[in-house]
Amino acid sequence: MTDHDEDGSEGDELTYADTGVDIEASEDATAALLEAFGSDLTTEYAGLLDIGDRYLALATDGVGTKLLVAEAIEDFSTIGIDCIAMNVNDLVAAGVEPVAFVDYLAIDEPDDDLTNEIGEGLAVGLEEADLTLLGGETAVMPEVVTGFDLAGTCAGLTGKDEILEGEAAVGDALVGFPSNGIHSNGLTLAREAVTRDHEYADSFPLNPEVSIGEELLRPTRIYTDLLEPMRDHDVRAAAHVTGGGWTNLSRMGERRYVIDDPLPAQPIFEFVQEEGDVSDEEMHRTFNMGTGFVVALPADRTESLVAETDGQVIGRVGEGNAVEIRDLTL
Repeated sequence: MTDHDEDGSEGDELTYADTGVDIEASEDATAALLEAFGSDLTTEYAGLLDIGDRYLALATDGVGTKLLVAEAIEDFSTIGIDCIAMNVNDLVAAGVEPVAFVDYLAIDEPDDDLTNEIGEGLAVGLEEADLTLLGGETAVMPEVVTGFDLAGTCAGLTGKDEILEGEAAVGDALVGFPSNGIHSNGLTLAREAVTRDHEYADSFPLNPEVSIGEELLRPTRIYTDLLEPMRDHDVRAAAHVTGGGWTNLSRMGERRYVIDDPLPAQPIFEFVQEEGDVSDEEMHRTFNMGTGFVVALPADRTESLVAETDGQVIGRVGEGNAVEIRDLTL
């Protein structure tokens, strides 16, 4: 992590809110929307509908301003993967197996090359997540959209005894799973930071084999392969580390989450922090910082879970209400 000036000044330090995205305000607006029509969400990550002996689960999400990076370097081949991943990972965090997907592309004018590349990425994501594409919609709306937007909705099915409890217990261990990099959250802050003194086409200084734009476009990891190990090893709750960064762990219940052995953060995070003079706290409240998925489970089940996956024990659950990581309390 970077240091600030010796006199304590923050200079041109960037925050997510400075770039136009206030996470707390966004969460308040979402809560107000749900309250307005009386929604009763069953889990933190997906809505569930009782269909008898099973639940039908739905999640919806988009790619966000990562699309602007793709547009800037004219590479749309991976954003379809992001669209799939952002939806299925939420279902996985609820313990639900994703089964079907529909996409929605809004665009200002028809573009065969663009839509073909997006389709390529969707196909890769569908195969990796073992999903069926049931259809989609391409809407040409020149007076509403400038450029394009990509989103989707994922349906899942699960037995009623397969849904995660959703609540971590005091004494549980925390196992973290690596991310692929920046994934699809915090890109508004990342874009502002890296373009202060660079272009997307510039070589990424910490890995000159790729450009800055290519590094930012690394597709979001898909975590569907964790579903079976999670069930086999009595995982109680899971967190998809997306918008809000490490504060997502609080979605596993009001507990104290102590991360005393975090997974390493990929070089892109160091670069964003240095270029934007972003504080350590803001980085951890905005980005996954190297860990895209976290689960809580009984401590005596961690060894076997780690042996079957690429996970690592990163911490523990205690009494309280905070996330403690890298000398920060979030």
